[in-house]
Amino acid sequence: MAILDILHHPDPRLREVAQPITEFDDELQTFIDDMFETMYAAPGVGLAATQVGDTRRVAVMDCSEDKNQPMVIINPEILQADEPQIMEEGCLSVPGISDKVTRNNHVKLRALDRDGNSYELQAEGLLAQCIQHEIDHLDGKLYIDKLSTLKRDRIRKKLQKEQRLATR
Repeated sequence: MAILDILHHPDPRLREVAQPITEFDDELQTFIDDMFETMYAAPGVGLAATQVGDTRRVAVMDCSEDKNQPMVIINPEILQADEPQIMEEGCLSVPGISDKVTRNNHVKLRALDRDGNSYELQAEGLLAQCIQHEIDHLDGKLYIDKLSTLKRDRIRKKLQKEQRLATR
């Protein structure tokens, strides 16, 4: 297993729309394991393939306190979403910054597991938020897209400044 490099905003690869997965081979299994290792090391509760520069439609997450409930969503789709709420959100691709965004507190998800088996899941709270966040990544969107233009510009400038200082 390996820890992958997480892309940071404004890297244009974060805006790529992920492509559906049709082949469930050993390479995909290794990639999923690497994504989990990367997410846990970051540390985070979710990670989409686009965040590590891969255009496959897969994300991993683990919203449990003990980090013992790993979940894989491949080719996910939200079938139903309701009860919008304002929630605090952050992102491994927008490090050190969080803000309030509107997400649905309940979602019904259909996805494939790591072996290609279809399943449906009712989720609420943090898991529902995480599912929506990771699917946004797979659609080339970031949570900061839900913020005002002024806030997005401030975040972009702050991250660019931090990058410049880090490369000196």
